Amino acid sequence: MAEQRDTGEVALVTGGSRGIGYGIAEALVARGDRVCVTGRNEDALKEAVARLGTDRAMYVAGKAHDEAHQADAVERVLEAYGRVDHLVNNAGTNPVFGPMADLDLGVARKVFETNVVSALGFAQRTWAGWQRDHGGSIVNIASIAGLGAAPFVGAYGMSKAAMVNLTQQLAHEFAPVVRVNALAPAVVKTKFAVALYEGREEEAVARYPMGRLGVPEDISGVVAFLTSRDAGWITGQTMVVDGGLYLNAGV
Repeated sequence: MAEQRDTGEVALVTGGSRGIGYGIAEALVARGDRVCVTGRNEDALKEAVARLGTDRAMYVAGKAHDEAHQADAVERVLEAYGRVDHLVNNAGTNPVFGPMADLDLGVARKVFETNVVSALGFAQRTWAGWQRDHGGSIVNIASIAGLGAAPFVGAYGMSKAAMVNLTQQLAHEFAPVVRVNALAPAVVKTKFAVALYEGREEEAVARYPMGRLGVPEDISGVVAFLTSRDAGWITGQTMVVDGGLYLNAGV
């Protein structure tokens, strides 16, 4: 077996124990990065690191919106690897399904804390801890729900719209040393999104010109590109990765 390439670079992936986050971590390890994954479930994180390789990956357990966890994660990455070149803000939540008229405001606050404020917190920590002086990149995982009306997942959609604007704000402020971009996926087949297609996948797929729902690899490859030198002149952008679904907007 050929020796694994080593880029010398390090990535921090929030919400990285499964689904899209794990797929991103896997892609970054495969290209030669070292990776730290975060999440709430320590057992799931341990399993993820075992699959990624303990010589290439580590984890820090905690809740994304917890400022102490944000600080601890960045500090431990710097202690272990000496740098943090890339941040992928993937941690998110969508605990409510229903009309905006009935949305519990406490739930709305929780969604924004986890999906938006935590991303800003991690960005601030990686910027101050390494990227301000050494450069790097940030990728925020948004959603097509943030690009227009998203019936019955309105709080989630609002938070992802805020994530798109956060991306633009940070890209402007952190330039030219750090590039900041976002992805806006459609439905990707993960445990997080299963309620959106379970039992009616054929119906859900019918609206996708590419004829299928997404899989984590569809997202991880784009993140690997955006965090690479090949994307060195791309910043402040939100890339729609949706199997063509957005082509049907308004149809």
